[in-house]
Amino acid sequence: MSDTVQEPAAPSAPDSLLRHPAFLWFWTSRVLMAMGFQITSVAIGWRIYEVTGSAYALGFVGLVQFLPMLALTLVSGHVADRYDRRMIVIVCQIVETAALVFLTAIILAGSTGVAGIYAAVALLGAAQAFVAPTLGAMLPAVVPNALLPRAMALSSSAFQTAMIVGPSAGGVLYAFGATVPFIAAGACFLVACFATVMIRVERRAPSREPVTLKSVFGGLTFIWGRPVVLGTISLDLFAVLLGGVVALLPIFAKDVLQTGPWGLGLLRAMPAVGALVVAVVLTRYNVERGIGMKMFWSVIVFGVATIIFSLSVNLWLSLVALFVLGAADNISVVIRTSLVLLQTPDEMRGRVNSVNFLAIGTSNQLGEFWAGMMGGLMGVVTAGAVGGTLTVLVTLLWMKLFPDLRTADRFEVDES
Repeated sequence: MSDTVQEPAAPSAPDSLLRHPAFLWFWTSRVLMAMGFQITSVAIGWRIYEVTGSAYALGFVGLVQFLPMLALTLVSGHVADRYDRRMIVIVCQIVETAALVFLTAIILAGSTGVAGIYAAVALLGAAQAFVAPTLGAMLPAVVPNALLPRAMALSSSAFQTAMIVGPSAGGVLYAFGATVPFIAAGACFLVACFATVMIRVERRAPSREPVTLKSVFGGLTFIWGRPVVLGTISLDLFAVLLGGVVALLPIFAKDVLQTGPWGLGLLRAMPAVGALVVAVVLTRYNVERGIGMKMFWSVIVFGVATIIFSLSVNLWLSLVALFVLGAADNISVVIRTSLVLLQTPDEMRGRVNSVNFLAIGTSNQLGEFWAGMMGGLMGVVTAGAVGGTLTVLVTLLWMKLFPDLRTADRFEVDES
């Protein structure tokens, strides 16, 4: 477990990512972790709605997962810049496995309440507060800068593959018993932990600067001073926060589209199918020109697809809308993540990534809470349509507020 960094040799062929064993283990770990989370997410959503029948209860799943992220994000970024990032991920994967063992145990004990489920979700959120920004900060260490956008796309394809297989598997496994998906997800996390152990990367020793308010808040300071990075992260924060409908999918599946757990699994998987198609394309063809406007247009398409899905009463139209939603979202993800990583020096990546992850967590988990509350107040169809409309309006506003991001043409690498 070395603390010294040696940049991998420059690539000589488009498929040269396959020549980096550390990246292949990284890819395997990420896909298995994502698989475990997707199986767990579907099972928790269906279990909560099954025992409560409440949109509010579904919304609180996102809030309970978000609060630990909010509390731990800045600390986790500092930890990622001070200690062995690989070991941080390993510890978190063990904690996530323990949370799933706990979920299995309370269901086997005959509990029909939601307090235990919320407790396990909070533990998963706390682990994610550390593992997600740390994994993001690890990626530039396993591939050269020239391959980073392509590696980001391939890494995204791992995540999207899991989002296709995971929700469908979660829905099918749930039919065999409420504990079965949690056992399967725990196995995914354990194998992911083994893959992380196998990652061998030589990197510079971390700076180990003293823990001060300045160092802890260093990521925020860095982002605030760079309008392109600030605009990129904040666009994701507000657009997806307002436009997310994932938390409401169990209600759309059961009450609007008149389908069961298998249908919910398909609905959860379709955004990932669209995202995977885009990811495969981007592993071969980099986004090289006009990256700012391409990101803005992808978010607008995301918002429009959200509106169409919300108003649909046909399962097939809903699946197509979610496919387009996922494809557009992944274009934004690859551009956004590559921009942030390439403009951030390695010694700051943990802290900057933690702020980026907080924005993602806010837009996803807190967005689930927002969607649940709005769905309970005005109905899921109206809530989804209003959210998609607000996403489009926010994107148009951000084009005006961040002209540097709008005119950004190519990825620029921070050489500091």
